[in-house]
Amino acid sequence: MRRLGRLAAGLATTTVLVVTASGCVTVHGELEVVPGATKAEAAKALEDFTAAYNKADKAYDPALDEDRVTGSLGAINQAGLAARRKNNPQGNPEHEPLELTDASYTIPRKAGWPRWFLADTDSNRDQDSGKPDTRWLLAFVRTGPDAPWKAAYLAVASPSEIPKFRKDADGWAEPVPSADTDAALATPPADLSTTYTDYLTDGAPDVFAPGSMTSGWRDARKNTRRAGFSYQYIDQELDSGTFAPLGLTTEDGGALVFFSSKHFERQTAAEGLRPTVTADVRALLTGEVKSTLTKERVSSQLVYVPPKGADGGTGGRVRVLNRLPGLVAAQGS
Repeated sequence: MRRLGRLAAGLATTTVLVVTASGCVTVHGELEVVPGATKAEAAKALEDFTAAYNKADKAYDPALDEDRVTGSLGAINQAGLAARRKNNPQGNPEHEPLELTDASYTIPRKAGWPRWFLADTDSNRDQDSGKPDTRWLLAFVRTGPDAPWKAAYLAVASPSEIPKFRKDADGWAEPVPSADTDAALATPPADLSTTYTDYLTDGAPDVFAPGSMTSGWRDARKNTRRAGFSYQYIDQELDSGTFAPLGLTTEDGGALVFFSSKHFERQTAAEGLRPTVTADVRALLTGEVKSTLTKERVSSQLVYVPPKGADGGTGGRVRVLNRLPGLVAAQGS
């Protein structure tokens, strides 16, 4: 695992449960394969998340929704609220309540805890027709029978990008096997965080379809130029505990998978110069920026992994459908 000083230690997670790519961990001897939630429980989880999110966004107070978010979404949400609260202690003067409607729920059957489900919703943050029309996909996780449902992942995608999921006769979905033991998929979902960060760093393994979040991002970083400044990037896998991947099998034998990653950007100034520190960065800053500024971001990705041997117009490569990054820390020196 690549590291960049003590900042690379990142966000510590408090859970000892590891969610595999299927979300399947068995504890307390619970081996029965059951639906992760009822439709009523899923709807209530979405309602509780939306209410808490709006309270926290209005007040810029991370404490108001900390028990409704986790994983990469939680890290991004909590750091963002903390930063905005420092800059706007009176709250959000432009708060507009988030509305999530037209919800459908894809609930996998699995054994043990944690359990999870996917909510496919329409938000009031877009246009409801044409190309700008999007769907908000939220993955909710529950670590035990007495634990609350928490949103671990959020992705925004066009309706046409969302595949149909494989379901049984009762309408329950099929989680992706944790290790893709039958080698049915082009890339093992459990390895996606490492595969993605290795690709961004070294260009290999080259399993991702070209695009703004893959080849385009690599090119943009290579071509970043500013007189008197140098840039260094380090990408780090983030795939255990509450940051573990979650995936669902699709009708065509592929998989839709959420996974997390961590990214560092270090800016070093020549003598006599100093990196620019914005208000949002300063709110999360430790140390004093003299010649170096290191930004730490957590990112979640939503990808479609094709079945092995499939083409689908991408040469059998993984398609990154959405990337949600957020600044979680900064360090000066």
